[in-house]
Amino acid sequence: MENIYAALLLHKLGKEVNENNLKSVVAAAGGQVDESQLKSLVASLKGVDIDKELESASLVAAAPAEAPKAEKKENKAVEEKKEAAAEGLSALFG
Repeated sequence: MENIYAALLLHKLGKEVNENNLKSVVAAAGGQVDESQLKSLVASLKGVDIDKELESASLVAAAPAEAPKAEKKENKAVEEKKEAAAEGLSALFG
């Protein structure tokens, strides 16, 4: 995970995301450097527009937070029915 954070930090600072820079950031933070993970990360980020990916990720994360109010009201009504049913059962076995 620290490798990804290092890559994001380098990108934010306008630095090239490469193995040497990633090693420097992870080592400076006191983390363990895993050469194979760094190589894999650099290879997987090759040709990727990080800004575009971050934007689409934030849109996906925001979508569930913007659930329609009607759906929330419906869920609340279902919960109230369950509570009422539980109260009725407790009265039977009370």
